[in-house]
Amino acid sequence: MGGTALAQQGNPSFGPGEQALYRVQYLGVTTGTAQITVGAPMQQWGQKVWPIISLARTDPMMSAWPIKDKFVTYWGEDGQRSLGSDFFAEENHKRRRQRIQMNADGKSAHVIRQKEGTQPSESTHELPEGSMDVASAAFALRRQGLAEGREYASPVFTGNKSFVMRAKVEGREQMKTALGAREVFRVTVQTDFSEKLQTRRDITLYFTTDPSHVPVRLEADFVLGTVVAEITEYKPGRLLTVNQVASTTGG
Repeated sequence: MGGTALAQQGNPSFGPGEQALYRVQYLGVTTGTAQITVGAPMQQWGQKVWPIISLARTDPMMSAWPIKDKFVTYWGEDGQRSLGSDFFAEENHKRRRQRIQMNADGKSAHVIRQKEGTQPSESTHELPEGSMDVASAAFALRRQGLAEGREYASPVFTGNKSFVMRAKVEGREQMKTALGAREVFRVTVQTDFSEKLQTRRDITLYFTTDPSHVPVRLEADFVLGTVVAEITEYKPGRLLTVNQVASTTGG
């Protein structure tokens, strides 16, 4: 299934106000947290969007490489895809920023990068139609009719490279979580990140089998070590219909 089709099938699995908090472990040791929030409707680049905000923080007492990252993908409700993103990175006390704006035709993107203390650089990239960032591709996957054996594909653009993210629902299982016992779908995801973030095997994601498809656990075996993220808190958002979205955002 192509990326545009993947994003446009309308299961209202999330909405503004949703927030999930995760405990992140590296090589079996808790090293930080990740928080994902679906923000209130807003205007971006002249279009109606929901900002999906991901915050990653390391525990300063546990990490020799402190990280304070913020990634915002602008989910355009009309097109059911991301219109672009902002990435604010602070890693080992060095700051950089990247902005990606997808063009209206969905086949190209304008990228602005800047490291602290330097002038920004700009570039334009030709892309497969329907390309998204990793965060929006994951949220698009949540909106699918997840079922055992189904496979999905979406073109992903990181700002540096493009690849096709492929996902397969391997099965159902019961899982103990901080939210209680949950039935989950086990989904394997194939990616192609930069050399430092290359995985030794497929990433495994666990989504609840209810219509919200909340991701409750991630397992990734990177070249630099194994990362596990487990949900610790969850607050659902407002699940809006298409007509409610138009009304809420002034459409």
